[in-house]
Amino acid sequence: MIITIIAFIYIIILMIFLFPLAIIPMLLFFLGLKKPMAFVIYKYAQFWASSIIGIFRVKVSVIGQEIIPKKGGFCFVSNHCGYFDILLFLAYAGRPFGFIAKKELLFVPFLNFWIYVLGGLFIDRRSLRKGFNTIKKGARRIETGNGMIIFPEGTRSKGKGLLPFRSGSLKLATMAKAPIIPVAIEGSYDVFEKTRRLVRAPVRITFMEPIDTANLSREEQKTGLADRIFSAIKEQMTAGI
Repeated sequence: MIITIIAFIYIIILMIFLFPLAIIPMLLFFLGLKKPMAFVIYKYAQFWASSIIGIFRVKVSVIGQEIIPKKGGFCFVSNHCGYFDILLFLAYAGRPFGFIAKKELLFVPFLNFWIYVLGGLFIDRRSLRKGFNTIKKGARRIETGNGMIIFPEGTRSKGKGLLPFRSGSLKLATMAKAPIIPVAIEGSYDVFEKTRRLVRAPVRITFMEPIDTANLSREEQKTGLADRIFSAIKEQMTAGI
């Protein structure tokens, strides 16, 4: 328990320490140096995530990292086991990306700043209009060459396996006609959330072959695409760690 408390104190201190270091890149970002500064900010976050994985002494296996495109817009579509998943993406994606976060996180100090500067968008799930506008904004970011993550289950599975995909969850990718990289994460829930103690559980993140969405029919976008990605992730997860 003491080790767990020390580890989380370290996470908070490191997040606060990196905060002032990100101010200058942030200012340069708004002054027009968007792409290079986004990369610098991502490198800060990558260091933060990698150091936490190291402190937790988690054994992570990464498969298919070479598949991730070096440039151009794309979308990760991944299952969502627990809080540790974002750390895995920050540590191993290799390039900046954004994600859709629930509006409530906008009011969490320091965490809200890092979500924003990393390209995250806050969505109000209680308003269909505001939610759709957030999705459109994310699609435009992909169209300009950025990466985004979708967790189509809509919530953390918490060790319950792969949950059904929510209707319309892939709209972010299909609106942008972006290639989708299915991602399967296994074991991340066991690191902390399962027992509320740090556990050196084996974790695996698998990046799979991209799926082109540019030429899909409307019907394929609505049903076939989600089924295809769900099956790919499910198959990878049932293979076990």
